[in-house]
Amino acid sequence: MKGQKPEKTNVMRLLDAAGISYRSQGYEVDENDLSGIHVAAQLGQEPDSVFKTLVLKGEKSGYMVCCIPVSEELDLKKAARAAGDKKVEMLPMKELLPVTGYIRGGCSPIGMKKRFPTYIEETAVLFDEIAVSAGVRGLQIILNPEDLRRYIEAEFVSLI
Repeated sequence: MKGQKPEKTNVMRLLDAAGISYRSQGYEVDENDLSGIHVAAQLGQEPDSVFKTLVLKGEKSGYMVCCIPVSEELDLKKAARAAGDKKVEMLPMKELLPVTGYIRGGCSPIGMKKRFPTYIEETAVLFDEIAVSAGVRGLQIILNPEDLRRYIEAEFVSLI
């Protein structure tokens, strides 16, 4: 995908329709290394400005989405607090596609099957642009974090 002009993904079509400015950047997918650190290196971006999308389920709050830098680990207690829940856990991998419409390594906070409460690590505001998945493996979209927050109706909170 690197070097080729990527086709528009659903994420890109949604952003285009909303008039949100972004750019896309492809990278080589390594099936043995789907890590965000690998993606950030290929993009030539700081790992702190490339965000992974994690889907969780709360005891009471149900499904929720957290976006954190690829170099970080999600603090489940902070995620639960953000959702107003006592306990949250990562969604099992086999449930990711049916719940979100996305596969591992291609999960975007934009354009999931349903709109879930979404929380973005507050350090995102330190950057003019952050990268998130464009909805497929091998492609990221790079956009202003405030534009992303506004479009997906997310909150900036401490998650790491």
